[in-house]
Amino acid sequence: MRTFYSFYADALSIALQSIFAHKLRAFLTLIGIIIGVASVVVVGASINGLNAYVLDKVGKILGANHFMISRMAHQGELSEEETERMNRRNKKLEWEDYEWVRDHCRSCENVGAEIDRQIDINHEGKKLYGTALLGVTANMVDIEDKTIASGRFISNDDVVRADSVIVIGTDIADRFFPGVDPVDRVIRIDDTPMRIVGVEERRGSAFGQSMDNMAYIPITSFRQMFGPRQSLQIHGKAASDDTFQAAIEDARVALRVHHKLKGNDEDDFGLVNVGDLHNEIDKFFGSIAVVVIPITVISLVVGGIVVMNIMLVSVTERTQEIGVRKAIGARRRDIVNQFLLEAMTLTFLGGALGVILSIGGSQIIMLLVPELPAAIPLWAVISGLGVSIAVGLIFGVWPARKASRLDPIECLRYE
Repeated sequence: MRTFYSFYADALSIALQSIFAHKLRAFLTLIGIIIGVASVVVVGASINGLNAYVLDKVGKILGANHFMISRMAHQGELSEEETERMNRRNKKLEWEDYEWVRDHCRSCENVGAEIDRQIDINHEGKKLYGTALLGVTANMVDIEDKTIASGRFISNDDVVRADSVIVIGTDIADRFFPGVDPVDRVIRIDDTPMRIVGVEERRGSAFGQSMDNMAYIPITSFRQMFGPRQSLQIHGKAASDDTFQAAIEDARVALRVHHKLKGNDEDDFGLVNVGDLHNEIDKFFGSIAVVVIPITVISLVVGGIVVMNIMLVSVTERTQEIGVRKAIGARRRDIVNQFLLEAMTLTFLGGALGVILSIGGSQIIMLLVPELPAAIPLWAVISGLGVSIAVGLIFGVWPARKASRLDPIECLRYE
């Protein structure tokens, strides 16, 4: 055992001496490995960070253990044919559908309803474009895990009485009521004066769209203002992860019963749940990784070829050394192991420099895009170093085997 460790310690020492004896050559050799490892690590970390960012934003928009039923909701891409078939088949969801699901979904902790439309708000000579106005039931604050910064959310009494009250996002508050508390002030929505009862906590933006240019009014008030013909969305929430799938199935079965659908009939409504949406997002970013990461690996292959070329040059330069080692008893296996270890040490150093470069790159990304978590995870560092060592092993085999096959007599004569 001592001889084993002694051999590899000596081989490592020789490898480091050889590398540092030609520092500039070693660095130029490793540029491909450095760039390749840095690219793989940064791209992998960025994809992972972007995935986490999207999932976080989706969670903030939808809330946990939350599902939605609407006329045309779907997940994944649909062909034009499927979209047209769904458009013909699916029914507009009515208030009675919401009440039926609310009363018959036994596994649901909460069932609410929502209608939305985009409006422009005019107030005291100022204008705000593209505000999302949502008519909601009072429990949507719990279903979507909303946080109210000041005041309160829509109440059950507001919904029953169809009160002219509104909860606004921070974009609206900043635009029309800068520096003052907007609660109890009045703002006009579609020429209807609405008393502000609450301001939602700032949520930031998602996918380039502000989540703070939003306003909530009682769903009954919404239907009075814009008419009852618009299809509504039914939102459900389970008490926990364990009851989530049961709640979705209960709601689905309840609505099928209400629509008098038979066993083999397709659903005439769309259903989206947060869990499946997360899976779709994971698949999407997985597909990106499958395409992008192999492209970045090309530089590692190029770097490996350069390493192999330099190792062949090293074998030629050290022909006499190889002859001496063989003359004093070194076996072919010992020569192979020595040159393989040297190649792996060389590429490991390149991988380490690549990881350091990738950490700097990720910091720059996070400075330029603060919302994107692009920190390098430990698994990416380990993977980068592992890949670099593997490149040394793969591309060092031929030079190592060539060195081991040299004739010791010819080696000693070589000048």
